[in-house]
Amino acid sequence: MDLASLDLNLLVALRALLEERNVTRAGQRIGLSQPAASAALARLRRHFGDDLLVRTGNAYDLTPLGTALVVPCTTACALLERLFTSRAEFDPRTERREFRIIASDYAIAVFGAELARVLHAEAPASRLVFEQVGQEITGETDAVLSGVDGLLMPHGIVSGFPTVELYQDEWVCLVAADHPDIGDALTMDDLARQPWVVYQRPYDAPAARQLSMLGLEPRMEVSVQNFQLLPSLVAGTRRVALIQRRLARLMSPVAQVRTLPCPFEAVPVKEALWWHPVHTQDAAHIWLRETAARVAATLPPIDLLDDRSPEDTDAAHLA
Repeated sequence: MDLASLDLNLLVALRALLEERNVTRAGQRIGLSQPAASAALARLRRHFGDDLLVRTGNAYDLTPLGTALVVPCTTACALLERLFTSRAEFDPRTERREFRIIASDYAIAVFGAELARVLHAEAPASRLVFEQVGQEITGETDAVLSGVDGLLMPHGIVSGFPTVELYQDEWVCLVAADHPDIGDALTMDDLARQPWVVYQRPYDAPAARQLSMLGLEPRMEVSVQNFQLLPSLVAGTRRVALIQRRLARLMSPVAQVRTLPCPFEAVPVKEALWWHPVHTQDAAHIWLRETAARVAATLPPIDLLDDRSPEDTDAAHLA
């Protein structure tokens, strides 16, 4: 396909037509009259050799090809928007930029909050938007990353994209502070006997996955898609949860829980910022990556995290 022969304005029209499924509304959305929108649809039909939209009663439905084009069309538009907003220079003190990062609630609490504080101080005109991680991140990684500035995710979920390494964490077991059956240490029998609350995300289940590799099928009593809910669902019960040490340290003041070492060799958490190669030379994105690495360097090493308060541990790190 010779891109020079294409009218890229048709891409904008295609996206509006596929999403609105109505010629008049699509035209209004992109500033075209109804005849002009109809003409754009006719050109698109000739190009693809397909009707794309077919009338069903008083409405339009997408043809199978039209349905198949929705995701790649949205991705292409997002990629072009990012491409044409790239700049050779970026002054964070004065320039406006919206940085969009996909992250779990864990990554936002442990790392994203500090990143947001630094942006507030150093890039006051910019905006930071955190978006939820969806199940499409594993099957459509290229499409998802092309429309955002980055993905905060540990190694083991996605691969093949540029990254900047951020920090390490480790899994610990979480139990109620007054758990009647568990003392100062956990055994594999304890994990098999006690009920569990687990973080169950659409694309991954870290607790269930690690335990199943050990031949243990925990009795899952509660399942949530928010790491920060785990302590409150453990407190005052016999439940056990698997949680990252850094998050447990942040959440311990708000729930009557305690952490114990895992009675098995848990896979370490190595958090990174992943991005699409199209952003690699963008000055604003370079600044974001360098800032993320700088913020990560201020986090205390994992071996200094213990039962002390975050303030005490941070002071020890700074000393």
